[in-house]
Amino acid sequence: MLKAIRNRWQRWVNRRIPRSDQRAFGQRNIFILPTGAGVVFAILLLIMLITGINYQNSLIYLLTFLLGAIVVAAMHQTHRNLSGLELTLIQAGEGFAGDMIPFRLRAVSPRHDTLALSLSCDDTVLDQQHIPSGQQADLNLAIPSYRRGYLQPDRILVETRFPFGLFKAWSWLRPVTSGIVYPNPLAAPEVFSTVQDGEEQSKSRSIDGNDHADIRPWREGDMSQRVQWKRYARTGEMVIADWEGEQGSPHWLDYEAFAGVDRELRLGYLAHQVIGRSRSNSRFGLNLPGQVIEPDTGAAHTNRCLRALAVFGLEQPREGGPLPYGTRAGESTRSGGRAGTEGVA
Repeated sequence: MLKAIRNRWQRWVNRRIPRSDQRAFGQRNIFILPTGAGVVFAILLLIMLITGINYQNSLIYLLTFLLGAIVVAAMHQTHRNLSGLELTLIQAGEGFAGDMIPFRLRAVSPRHDTLALSLSCDDTVLDQQHIPSGQQADLNLAIPSYRRGYLQPDRILVETRFPFGLFKAWSWLRPVTSGIVYPNPLAAPEVFSTVQDGEEQSKSRSIDGNDHADIRPWREGDMSQRVQWKRYARTGEMVIADWEGEQGSPHWLDYEAFAGVDRELRLGYLAHQVIGRSRSNSRFGLNLPGQVIEPDTGAAHTNRCLRALAVFGLEQPREGGPLPYGTRAGESTRSGGRAGTEGVA
């Protein structure tokens, strides 16, 4: 019974507050109720009123009605404090699974100061924010992530209890833009890429005596089969042979190289490899089923590869069917539990 009531309430709120990255709060979408302190205060006023009636004491009447007027004024001020506020999501952050993903919001209060504003999502609270009249303020709310994928908060609670904490006025922002959660990096076993390109052709060449090979020191992330072990045995110096300099065989990070491994493990291995190649500034490409990212270097290339791993096999959340926190709960339901077995190659 309670679950049915809660579901009907949520559907009503979702119709009243549709998904949008921008929300102006007003009469239609602000809710207000007394807090626990407000309820206790109202009970005390009622007791004072009954006492005044019983003893016909004018001073008790005066104090009761004075405090009652303050309560009414506080209710209007609490509602007014949130009314007119404009909140916009301007940037959804990125990070690894388990991290706090930052969401950057811009608050504007065109008509009056907004005091003691609070934003929250799950257990994360951004408290006591003040927005001066006619100015804007950027607020950063960190939202926890649990799994890779799209991070789309169902609701960001916006509330205020100013001035006396007797009433709580609140509403929600239901953003459309999603954050990106990368797979949790896992130390990858050493495997051989299945990509047939210049690197595969280079394996058939003889390293010793090749006039077209560039010799460079070994860096973290280099594959062991490219180390000149004979030279290492003679000199103790670990070096790598790169054919044709920068135009030589790139390192391919290959999804298909981890045969027989669950999909989420494969993505974790690839994320670890991407980070390793990025730290060593090595040239690498990423081969995923249905998507190939050509070899390159740099922060932008690394970010592109991590994003591809984060959203691999997932649908972007849409209005009416969001995938909360990067999970595949909705997709698993639609596919009849197929997601639990499809990750095995």
